[in-house]
Amino acid sequence: MKVQSPKSKVQSPNAKVQGRGSSRLRWASARQGVEPPALRFGVPRGRGAGIAAERLGLRQSSGAFDCAPSLQKRQRTGALQNASAPIVAEHKCGRVSSFSRFTFHVLGSLPRPSQRGIALIIVMISIFVLATMALGFAYAMRVETTLAANANSEAELEWLGRSGVEYCRWILAQQLNIREEPYDALNQVWAGGIGGIGTSNSALMDVQNPVKIGSGSFHWKITDLESKWNINMMAQPNFPGEDIMKNAFLLMNVDAGASTPVVNSILNWIDRGSRLQGAEGDYYQGQSPKYSAKEGPIDDLSELLLVKGISEMPELYWGGVVTNHPPPAFQARLRTGGLDQGQVLPYGLVDLFAPLSSGKVNVNTASEAVLQLIPGIDAISAEKIVAGRSGEDDLSGMTGPYRSLAQLDRVPELPRGMGMRLQQFCDVRSRTFQIEIEAQIGNYKRQFIAIVGRNSPRDVQILSFYWK
Repeated sequence: MKVQSPKSKVQSPNAKVQGRGSSRLRWASARQGVEPPALRFGVPRGRGAGIAAERLGLRQSSGAFDCAPSLQKRQRTGALQNASAPIVAEHKCGRVSSFSRFTFHVLGSLPRPSQRGIALIIVMISIFVLATMALGFAYAMRVETTLAANANSEAELEWLGRSGVEYCRWILAQQLNIREEPYDALNQVWAGGIGGIGTSNSALMDVQNPVKIGSGSFHWKITDLESKWNINMMAQPNFPGEDIMKNAFLLMNVDAGASTPVVNSILNWIDRGSRLQGAEGDYYQGQSPKYSAKEGPIDDLSELLLVKGISEMPELYWGGVVTNHPPPAFQARLRTGGLDQGQVLPYGLVDLFAPLSSGKVNVNTASEAVLQLIPGIDAISAEKIVAGRSGEDDLSGMTGPYRSLAQLDRVPELPRGMGMRLQQFCDVRSRTFQIEIEAQIGNYKRQFIAIVGRNSPRDVQILSFYWK
């Protein structure tokens, strides 16, 4: 099909098209006031009228031929770009022997620009939705791939953690082999220090942290559990455990009147005793949900969060600001007195006590707060003890870590012979340690924790092992 110039001859608003035999049929539409409802041809005469109409795709209606289907098809294919402008087109048809003339009018109109804009918006929305779905699918596949890779690394991570524990056991055993250092202090290799006077001639010179093994690595940390008080010793007979715990709450700025019920509840949790103002098993059975009192040694210090008084005020366990920690999910937050909203606690029970140790405090690793709980030691004496153990050991016993409790006499603020009187509570050696291992393969990490007891260089036992 070809389109002629609008200047083609148009005799009237209704175009006339003549056809002879196999000649081309010309049709036109004028703009001047013509908006008919349909495109219709005049009635053709002669025997070839039906054949011509059939070849032009017309249908007969009321004695005339309607070419609406044919022109609608042309509109869709773009033959008519503007229905309001004069159009002259040619259409070849077969041989029509007797077809005098016909007239036609354009049916309908083309899509408006607003309709084309709506279609474009729909396409853009569809593309956006499909792109979002594709991104979500890609992210889900990435997560699944990462989880699958991490699952394959589980066994390797566990062996990395166990290897780290064995590595730390070896370090603790080697420390006992250094005869020039008959003590355990924070300046030694196991505690992250540079080592004492005998370290340079020992195997500890080659200690690494972190340690790389194969495609993974681990970072280790050793903590002396005898740098804190053993909380299970507080319920032992002939031991001033109740006084030590009351001093701990005073150190935490808790009133003595408010601390007594909490102290007695802790002691009742540890043993089967019955102390005044302390919670018994009936109290815990009345909670929602209910649970039983331990009435045995504490295995994990976090058990204290279940004890009456601490369960309502977890700041007693954690220390810090009262509002730092939310209450337990299964208990309401109640104020039993002794603490004000926004009050700052300088220490928590977790800073002063441990669930497992030999029962004695190492004066070379304990903090000032822990040393203040020793009967007969005040804040000034504790500060001087910590200051006196600093510096390097020159083998004279006058500087550096204390080689024995008798060397506490070099602290002028302590009475003479105080070191020997502290043998019930203190020592310069440690036997129980906590090992923390952070194993890593790629971006996947896992933390392992072990408690070990050291009796000799050949006997460093694993007391517990678990991971988080």
